[in-house]
Amino acid sequence: MINKLPEAHGKTAFINARLLDPATGLDAKGGVLTDGEFIVEAAQGLFDDSVPEDAAIIDCQGQCLAPGLVDMRIQISGKDFANVGASAVAGGVTTAVCQPNTTPIVDDRAVVEFIARAARKAGLTKIYPYGALTKGLEGQELAEMGLLAESGAVAFTDATQAVSNARTMCQALSYASTFGLMLIQHPEEATLAEGGVMNEGETATRLGLTGIPKEAELIIIERDLRLAKMTGGRLHFAHVSTAESLDLIRAAKDKGISVTCDTAPPYFALNETAVGDYRTFAKLTPPLRSEADREAIIEGLRDGTIDAIASDHTPKSEDMKRLPFADAAYGGLGMETLLAITLELVHNGHLNLLEALGLITQHPAELLGLSAGRLKPGAAADFIVFDPDRGWQVTEQGLHSKAKNTPFDGRPVQGRVLKTVIDGRLVFDLDA
Repeated sequence: MINKLPEAHGKTAFINARLLDPATGLDAKGGVLTDGEFIVEAAQGLFDDSVPEDAAIIDCQGQCLAPGLVDMRIQISGKDFANVGASAVAGGVTTAVCQPNTTPIVDDRAVVEFIARAARKAGLTKIYPYGALTKGLEGQELAEMGLLAESGAVAFTDATQAVSNARTMCQALSYASTFGLMLIQHPEEATLAEGGVMNEGETATRLGLTGIPKEAELIIIERDLRLAKMTGGRLHFAHVSTAESLDLIRAAKDKGISVTCDTAPPYFALNETAVGDYRTFAKLTPPLRSEADREAIIEGLRDGTIDAIASDHTPKSEDMKRLPFADAAYGGLGMETLLAITLELVHNGHLNLLEALGLITQHPAELLGLSAGRLKPGAAADFIVFDPDRGWQVTEQGLHSKAKNTPFDGRPVQGRVLKTVIDGRLVFDLDA
């Protein structure tokens, strides 16, 4: 059940929980005490002896209590912040950052302020905006990044299109280095990817679909790493999807270049065969890659080359998805499956539970300078209670989003959000 405008209690004791905090390495039985909007205490053994008499009690029944998920990349379709928030809290996302390709585009400080107001009014997940890197997302003239940052933009990107002009990107990195701003690049060379609808290879050939070569990703990454080295700018690559991309980023990190990257669940949980017989829910950008690339992404998560996982939540209407594959829109829902698919890395033995949670809590928060992703006294009471082993099946009927375009449709998964708390308010309770 989603409660859009609940009241925050005075004190609430969350007892009998398995506390998980990747930032401190905490994994122990304990509890959390909140007072209004803030965490008062989160500790091992808390409430073993007694509970404050003036506190409401929520028994976690031995389930996991962890920081709320921090989703560093979602897209908002239209201005339906209530729908976005409902999908987010059902997935345990308490903080999200939206792409600047909204209507209007986030290249003006008034739009930054509007998004903050609209998210507060919806009363659910906290939503921060990225600012446009270039005016109108046109890739030519730099946006007023300094003013946008002052208004609350947390980093800068041209969303799902690369800044193809090398001089513009160089100028942006130079400017960003002066003010300590992070630039996020969607690594895909547009002219090489033009006309392509899925990964180039045997599957595309069999289906008679035009492929997008992995070199489209590599060219932008290699170019921008050189620009970052030249300017000293802080660079982040979104949704990295190929083995060779990770090789380039790994080598750049070893050389001290200021570069980070993320990936999204489809790139470590699916491969190009998920397209099947023209399954448009699996049409994503970047496209699903080969099995070898999928395995390389898992290794990149294991060895720390990949810094975070983002959902790439991209709602699309049925009219935009139920078309011939070549004509269908790109994108898939991601927030409601972010935890469960990330936990596959744990269930399959690739990461431990704290490592996996860190990729969707602490790490994205630190990358973006957000005060989120920790169970810390004095911090906002944003956290989730979840069962890491509870099985369920991803279905259209079970999703809270109005859009239903998930690439994981029909997939059995393990790991379910039971409760979501934001600013001390219980905004989602699965079993209520």
